[in-house]
Amino acid sequence: MSGGRVEFFPDARAELEDAFDWYLERSPDATGAFLNEVDRALERIAAQPQVWPKFEAGTRRYVLGRFPYSLFYRETATGIEVVALAHHKRRPRYWGERVGP
Repeated sequence: MSGGRVEFFPDARAELEDAFDWYLERSPDATGAFLNEVDRALERIAAQPQVWPKFEAGTRRYVLGRFPYSLFYRETATGIEVVALAHHKRRPRYWGERVGP
């Protein structure tokens, strides 16, 4: 599957919004760069979802280049489902309950 729709788990959407707010409080330039990096990641994932390494519970991991975050996602019948936007230094694998065992 490629070129499909990208959807976020509600908690993953909240993580994106929290990160956006954090950067916005500190630097509008960093905020713009962060959003560009996330957009670029989502475009790349949607175009070729199987390129990035397999992770746990049927997910894959895309590491953002300039920011300490990874996008965890999985393919569905209709596109890509973003499970988490996880900070590298906070609660490892906390999002696992979203995808089951």
